[in-house]
Amino acid sequence: MYYPMYFDPTYILVLIGVVICLIASAKMNSTFSRYSRVRKHSGMTGRDAAEQILHREGLYDVRIEHISGNLTDHYDPRTKTLRLSDATYNSTSVAALGVAAHECGHAVQHATGYVPLKLRSSLVPVANFGSSIAWPLIILGFFFNSSTTSSLFINLGILAFSLAVLFQIVTLPVEFDASHRALKILGNTGMLYEDEVRDTRKVLTAAALTYVAGAASAILQLLRILLLTGNRRND
Repeated sequence: MYYPMYFDPTYILVLIGVVICLIASAKMNSTFSRYSRVRKHSGMTGRDAAEQILHREGLYDVRIEHISGNLTDHYDPRTKTLRLSDATYNSTSVAALGVAAHECGHAVQHATGYVPLKLRSSLVPVANFGSSIAWPLIILGFFFNSSTTSSLFINLGILAFSLAVLFQIVTLPVEFDASHRALKILGNTGMLYEDEVRDTRKVLTAAALTYVAGAASAILQLLRILLLTGNRRND
């Protein structure tokens, strides 16, 4: 597919994806910043809240560690380690408690064998490999004169990139469920007042939108690849 003066109209899809991700990220940062200034009534830190939630769920073998950075919080199922960032670990804000509870939600998912989490974990290596090898395979496919060989490499590249897209899609129910578990725990245990739970929901909803944006961006990139390679795949 040739475009005069090197203009590629399909690049608009990439730009749309970038804009979506930037908007979602800005929304997340502004929401977290706002509610990180709202202190919860209990004065409990993110670390204390995480420990209390884990113990209430019967999880005594999960370690809690402090990790540098802002919003770098995550749960590592390989080592059963919950890592809380600078903005969460010692903070007493409702935003920090929401993030800590969300990561605890992932720990509970792991302990209960939540299927989407298992699927996402199994996709990590192939998704990473697929995202790194996809474009080289596709570009290599354009160099072959044989339509059969060209189509083979291009289709392999598309398949590889599709695995990365699948990872983004599978991530959505994992993150939504972790937030649902977090809000349920916070509401049922009385760790937060009702108005604080509402504020926490806003933080977790903003965070969830970043994953939706990531999935949408990946799908748009896959669509672009399909449009760019349409003629060669059909030869």
